[in-house]
Amino acid sequence: MNWIDIHISALIHHYGGIVLFVSLTLETLGLPFPGESALILSATLAGSGKISIWVVAISAWCGAVLGDNIAYVIGRKYGRTVVTQYGARFGVTESRYARVEAIFARFGPLMVIAARFVVLLRQMNGLVAGTAGMHWAAFALSNMVGAALWVGFWTTLAYQFGHSADVLPFIGRHIGLLASALMALALIGLLVGYWRKHAGPKP
Repeated sequence: MNWIDIHISALIHHYGGIVLFVSLTLETLGLPFPGESALILSATLAGSGKISIWVVAISAWCGAVLGDNIAYVIGRKYGRTVVTQYGARFGVTESRYARVEAIFARFGPLMVIAARFVVLLRQMNGLVAGTAGMHWAAFALSNMVGAALWVGFWTTLAYQFGHSADVLPFIGRHIGLLASALMALALIGLLVGYWRKHAGPKP
């Protein structure tokens, strides 16, 4: 987190939304770039008056949507085997891909929307949608809605906290814990939904 605190916030402060846009585009392609952390830090800087909140929101939304659409095209064109073979260098392993595929097969477009809030799903969302052959129009719409909800949530929250001078270091120290908590909540929700669907009334 020290690298994010020192370098990402400094780059965003000096170069504006272009850094956030690039970082989010690359993260949603499945590359190991700070996406959610960069968004939160950017919105916090906006709250302290160092950058426009509209620049943050628009840059983040465009980067998130673009990255997922590029990932979708890659998945659709090259298929699962090629993606997992070369993606392993960047953390897109066979086992991770299989887990995301199982969730995607069960929830479809809803998964595209909810995936924004879960670390593993967010990075592999577009790739899996492409290899699964999901219709582009359905993916694009779900992707834009999910990106809007995700960006809106974090920009609003971090912007309000950004008025406090001490919040930036606090967010930097606790972003990992926060992401883990969100993932746990998402998984619990998926398990509850699965149980309700398959439990059914007993004879």
